[in-house]
Amino acid sequence: DLMEVEGLSRNGVVQDVSFQLRKGEILGFAGMVGAGRTETVRALFGIDKRDSGRILIDGKPVSINSPGDALKAGLGLVPEDRQLQGLILLMAVKENMTLPGLSRLSRWGIINKHKEREIADYYVDKLMIQTPGVDQPVMGLSGGNQQKVVLAKWLALNPRVLILDEPTRGIDVGAKSDVHSLMSEIAGQGVGIIMISSEMPEILGMSDRIIVMAEGKITGEFSREEADQ
Repeated sequence: DLMEVEGLSRNGVVQDVSFQLRKGEILGFAGMVGAGRTETVRALFGIDKRDSGRILIDGKPVSINSPGDALKAGLGLVPEDRQLQGLILLMAVKENMTLPGLSRLSRWGIINKHKEREIADYYVDKLMIQTPGVDQPVMGLSGGNQQKVVLAKWLALNPRVLILDEPTRGIDVGAKSDVHSLMSEIAGQGVGIIMISSEMPEILGMSDRIIVMAEGKITGEFSREEADQ
């Protein structure tokens, strides 16, 4: 297993959650709003403090007490509210894309602008992001293109595990299909994906395995073959 989570709990909202994530797998988390899915990944990513639980990557325990620790462990998180949590709307496309990886782009505190632009151009092209250019403030883009910028930001870090919370909520059909193809491609490269979605067709269509949560607990697990509405 790429990642194992054992007995993750947080103050009544997440209760003794345990699961495995394999390399190249899309693991879907289904459940009603308020089932504790977002709270689980927030505790996993070190945004919220957990009361208990162990996280192992490649069979070795890792200590994740902050988002910085999560980044070091190879995790990336595309949050549900891209405008509030995933982007700095007044900043340019290129700056949003390279923000988490600035340390890799700078030397003695000076950002290598050429490299920054190179990375941004690459992802605009690869993800088919519709933008007048990489210097465009991200707030001028459509929801689907904003979501692709958030994805690019994490892909640029080569994560081992990518957590996607409602990856296609509120974006148009074309962008949705682009995001789904991209997810399949990333998984094909061996990245483990955790996807939270409230859309049943997305859960059934994209997941290799499905975990169902209710009231902060895991209440079921299905393979792709077993699952239906």
